[in-house]
Amino acid sequence: MNTVNLTCIGCPLGCQIEVMMDDERNIRLITGNTCPRGEKYARKEVTAPTRIVTSSVRVYGSRTGERMVSLKTASDIPKEKMMDVIRTLRGVSVPCPVHIGDVLMRDIAGTGVDMVATKNVE
Repeated sequence: MNTVNLTCIGCPLGCQIEVMMDDERNIRLITGNTCPRGEKYARKEVTAPTRIVTSSVRVYGSRTGERMVSLKTASDIPKEKMMDVIRTLRGVSVPCPVHIGDVLMRDIAGTGVDMVATKNVE
């Protein structure tokens, strides 16, 4: 049996969850969660972990002199694609104006997920 220890991020409690798996990585037991969200988080984290990626890219043509805009993935992506997303963002610059929610890049790194602005830049 293999054991994975996690700190749950499903709610503010931060439960210490233990996931026991057999040698074929089948989940046998999940303990330590105090709510159903903890079990759901643990199952997903050990079988198909995902993340939201946040970053920033350069802007040009800003009336206010700003040079960067923050952005994030519109939804979570497979954890193993995170570095592909970051590499794709290197050297990217977008024209102003940019508004919160604008899609700045579609299907980033082949994930099927768009990158959206999280800040207004005029």
